[in-house]
Amino acid sequence: MKFFIDTANLDHIQEANEMGIIDGVTTNPSLMAKEGIKGEKAAHKRYKDICNLVNGDISAEVIATDFKGMIREGETLAAIDEKIVVKVPMILDGLKAIKYFTGIGIRTNCTLVFSPGQAILACKAGATYISPFIGRLDDIGYDGMQLIVQLSGIFAVQGYETQILAASIRNPIHIIKCAEAGAHVITSPLEPILALLKHPLTDIGLEKFLADHQKANG
Repeated sequence: MKFFIDTANLDHIQEANEMGIIDGVTTNPSLMAKEGIKGEKAAHKRYKDICNLVNGDISAEVIATDFKGMIREGETLAAIDEKIVVKVPMILDGLKAIKYFTGIGIRTNCTLVFSPGQAILACKAGATYISPFIGRLDDIGYDGMQLIVQLSGIFAVQGYETQILAASIRNPIHIIKCAEAGAHVITSPLEPILALLKHPLTDIGLEKFLADHQKANG
């Protein structure tokens, strides 16, 4: 399972990249706004900066919700760097845009997927990735992980080449369960990834090793 980091923060991307575990990055307008990035020019520069840091796919999201607008924005984003994957919303014009982009060799990430039906449509249109938002499903009383389980089963039966990119990760348990369920990729903020490092027995064991070393060596 590949690890993407879900952020537009260059420091977080650099830290994750130095750990040697990051395969790509996902972004969205909310994450750009969180970093104080305003305007198309500034956003495009940030995408290029991210591409220079990471050797992997970088999802850059279109803002338009109409077909022509998505095509215009998507082609501009794809021209920034060959690592760019155009992120398109799961709507009717989004499906049409995915089909268009696929036909001209631009890779896509279909975002805001919440059901198996939506995922199947995105696969049929040719999406490179689909992004089911498991945390947001949890927020409204559904078990988001069950969607990953269901999608993994459907993809195995149908042989879809589209990759399941589990998004809206809220905690380290989400990451572990996505690995168990067969997600191809997870995208997460830095905090849940770092939380995977933590275990009290590791801390206790290290403290004992250091204490024993101190006794033996004065």
